Amino acid sequence: MGAELTLDPRLEKARFCAMLRAVRITCPICKTVLENAPEDHEPRPFCSARCKLVDLGNWLNESYRIPTGERPEGNEDDFGPS
Repeated sequence: MGAELTLDPRLEKARFCAMLRAVRITCPICKTVLENAPEDHEPRPFCSARCKLVDLGNWLNESYRIPTGERPEGNEDDFGPS
């Protein structure tokens, strides 16, 4: 007969909790993947303070746009003088 593997439920719970704490972060700026990053990783969701500042700069320079259903001002579908 083969030996049965019995696991301590407390050990299994500790392993499961450790898996939940192991955070994987993919930086939206440089695409660096951080495996097992701490839950309280300061520049999250970025990999570093530098990428966090690059993202802020993109917002401030209006590189990012939030789509709206509004038309730009001055474009009233005028095709010529009336």
